Amino acid sequence: MRKRARVIYNPTSGRELLKQKLVDILNIFEQAGYETSAYATTPAKDSAKNEARRAAEDGFELVVAAGGDGTINEVVNGIAPLKKRPKMAIIPAGTTNDYARALHIPREDPVEAAKVVLKDQTIRMDIGRAGDNYFINIAAGGLLTELTYDVPSDLKTFFGYLAYLVRGAELLPRIKPIEMDLKYDDEEFKGKASMFFLALTNSVGGFEQIVPDASLDDGKFTLIIVKTSNLVEILHLASKVLNGGRHVDDPRIIYKKVRKVTAKPVNDRMQINLDGEYGGDAPMTFVDLKQHIEFFANTDEIPDDAYSDETNEMKRVEKNFVKGVDKLPDKE
Repeated sequence: MRKRARVIYNPTSGRELLKQKLVDILNIFEQAGYETSAYATTPAKDSAKNEARRAAEDGFELVVAAGGDGTINEVVNGIAPLKKRPKMAIIPAGTTNDYARALHIPREDPVEAAKVVLKDQTIRMDIGRAGDNYFINIAAGGLLTELTYDVPSDLKTFFGYLAYLVRGAELLPRIKPIEMDLKYDDEEFKGKASMFFLALTNSVGGFEQIVPDASLDDGKFTLIIVKTSNLVEILHLASKVLNGGRHVDDPRIIYKKVRKVTAKPVNDRMQINLDGEYGGDAPMTFVDLKQHIEFFANTDEIPDDAYSDETNEMKRVEKNFVKGVDKLPDKE
C-alpha cells in the first residue's frame, strides 16, 4: 500500500507564496513516493494542530508543516502526544524560520524546501514539553520576554526586539528583574533575574550564536538565566553573542545543559513564552523529550551560498549593532 503525506499549510504565510506553489510542492512529495493531499489552515483555534492529529491517527506516514514557526509548533502539538507519530517535514514561509535554520532547510523558496524530502535524510529531534503543551525551539519566562508581546510583528526576533529597545521605546522602564525559583536537574537558582530561556536548537530569533554548542538530539535543553536587568549590560551581552558566542562564560548569566526544569514565581506573576507565543503562567515544568519526532532535514548541510543574500545582510546589521554597543558606557 502506498504511503500517504498530508501537507498542512498556512495560506497567508510568505505573501501567499505557498498557495501559489502548492501544485509543485505536492508533485515533489508524489515523486518521493507519497500519495499527497493538502489542508489549508483556517483562523479557527488549533486548526493546524487538530488536522495534524487527525492525519496521524488516520495513519498518514508523513505530515508536512508549511508556514512559519507558529504553524510548525501547532503541527508538533498535534502529533507529539501520540504514541505512534508520523515523520515530519517543514516548508518555511515565516519571518524568522528558526527551525528551518536548525535543519538546514532552504528558507527562500518553498519548492526547494520541499525537495529536501527527495534526499531521504532524517534526524530524530528533541521536543520540549511544557505542562500540557509542546515546543520545538524555545521556552522563556520573565519580564524581558513578556515585553515581546507588545513588539510589532516585524520586530519579533531577538535582535529586532533589542533594536526596539535601543530606539528608546516606552517599554524600557518595565525591564525589571523578578524573583524566580528555577529547579533544574540537581541544581537550583533562586533569586532575581530578568529572564530565563530553554533552547532546543542553535537558532534563536534568527541568531545561531546564542546557543553555540546546541545539540538537536541529545535529550538536553540549553538553559540560560539572565541575572542582570540593566539595559546597557543586556546590550553588552547581546554584543558578546554576536562576537562568537562569548556570553557563555559571562558571570551575568547562568549557562547549563539540563533535562528538566521547574519554574516558579516567588512573588510576581511569571508568564511563559513558548516558541514566541504566550504559553500560560508559571509554575510550569519543562521536560526534554529525547529524539521524539523524526524530521526530514539536510543532514549533510546545504551550501553556505544558499543563504548568501540574507546572511550578508544579517552580518551587516550585526556588525553595526556591535559597533553601537561598544560606544555605550559600562553602566546606565
